[in-house]
Amino acid sequence: MSQQESIQLGGSDKSLWGQIKLTIARRTEGRGIALLAIILAIAAFTEPLVFTAYQITLGRIALIGLVALGLTAVILMGQLDLSVASTLAASGVVLASIPDLTLGIIAALATGLLVGAINAFGVAIIGINSFIWTLGMLFFLRGVALVLSDETPVKLTNADAGIAFGQPLIGPLTPRILIFVLVFILIQMFVSRVKMGREFYAVGGNPQAAKDAGIPVKRRIFTGFMISGFVSALAGVINTLERTAADPIAGSTVLLASFAAAIIGGNYLKGGRGSIVGTLIGAAALGVLQVTLTISGVQVPVQQIFIGLVLLIAVTTDPNNLRAVLSSIRSARSSRVKVQESAPEPNKSTAS
Repeated sequence: MSQQESIQLGGSDKSLWGQIKLTIARRTEGRGIALLAIILAIAAFTEPLVFTAYQITLGRIALIGLVALGLTAVILMGQLDLSVASTLAASGVVLASIPDLTLGIIAALATGLLVGAINAFGVAIIGINSFIWTLGMLFFLRGVALVLSDETPVKLTNADAGIAFGQPLIGPLTPRILIFVLVFILIQMFVSRVKMGREFYAVGGNPQAAKDAGIPVKRRIFTGFMISGFVSALAGVINTLERTAADPIAGSTVLLASFAAAIIGGNYLKGGRGSIVGTLIGAAALGVLQVTLTISGVQVPVQQIFIGLVLLIAVTTDPNNLRAVLSSIRSARSSRVKVQESAPEPNKSTAS
């Protein structure tokens, strides 16, 4: 790290606290680790039941984490996928609408892949901003889920299979938790060990330079969105099986939490920098926070306020995001000055 970066991140503070801040700032996952430690400390003092009801806590972390891992795949490339929550809901409705459980699961996962391909087509081929395109898909898929379900939860035909799926397999570990761990390992290996996955960082850091280096940028964007769609659909399948019914508005509270988990984990919104491990840490922090608030009797709308505040803190304390905001302010001021300087002076003779 250069001297200038050290000044920006931690300054020349030689105190213990200054060194701790510098260490946290140097790590992509630093803020997530710090936040997780704070939330764990608060939970230990206020609601220690969070640690004894670990099956509930781990289950919540797994649900948030699954969706957040898919989001991270596109965030690494500087893209966004706001349709993940609606993909979760629509896939669940597809599963519950098909009597045969195996075919229903296959159809639900295929729905996620299809949504990912459509999102990638809109972003990579048509060239529409990912925020706008996936926001449109969010409402489109929500409407599809409501129409297919007739605006009511759809019960799973094979409810016994769903109940069995929700039972622990190894100690307190349910299939949801084990699947989450498996997906985490696979995506972590993909972005760190596989050439295609490592190229996600290059695409997010500088798409044009990546293209000039021979990286198929559009293909990588397709891969990222299809990972996001598939993992979101997988979360929908798990949620539907455990609840033995598909809720057309399921996942409405997961979007904010999963997005916050990815950002808390140190994933840079403009792409090129991020960590799958950081996303895991962020999901753990948000999962523990939600369970703590639930046990404390805090209603879901109020929980969203807390999560939103945590997200705002995470974004505004990121050095890169702060520099981006300051740069935008300077650019706006510079543009305003140039406009004022180039504006013609009023003709005094005409005015008189």
